[in-house]
Amino acid sequence: QVQLVESGGGLVQAGDSLRLSCAASGRTVSSYIMGWFRQTPGKEREFVAAISWSGGSTWYADSVKGRFTISRNNAKNTVSLQMNSLKPEDTAVYYCTPIKGGYGSRVPIGDYWGQGTQVTVSS
Repeated sequence: QVQLVESGGGLVQAGDSLRLSCAASGRTVSSYIMGWFRQTPGKEREFVAAISWSGGSTWYADSVKGRFTISRNNAKNTVSLQMNSLKPEDTAVYYCTPIKGGYGSRVPIGDYWGQGTQVTVSS
């Protein structure tokens, strides 16, 4: 079993930055592709970013490319999401989770979700 705890969300203004963190426990996630997803009320959870198990490859949703950076520290069993130039449309609850498949996959394994962290961007 993997337990995931996201943190770092908050209320910021458009153009500000936030850094989200995801701490995994229960078992190591170093062998998984890890990703960030986000969800707003009434909408399905959407893919934001992912990183390979080694950290050598990353891929992003077009809406965040160039503004967000995903990283991981396998020694600490953590995954981070640096979010710059935030926009009101980035407002959502953000989740980290393992992703199945290979490079470029946007499909979560589906069994492991934390409580998420709320990001609110005011205009």
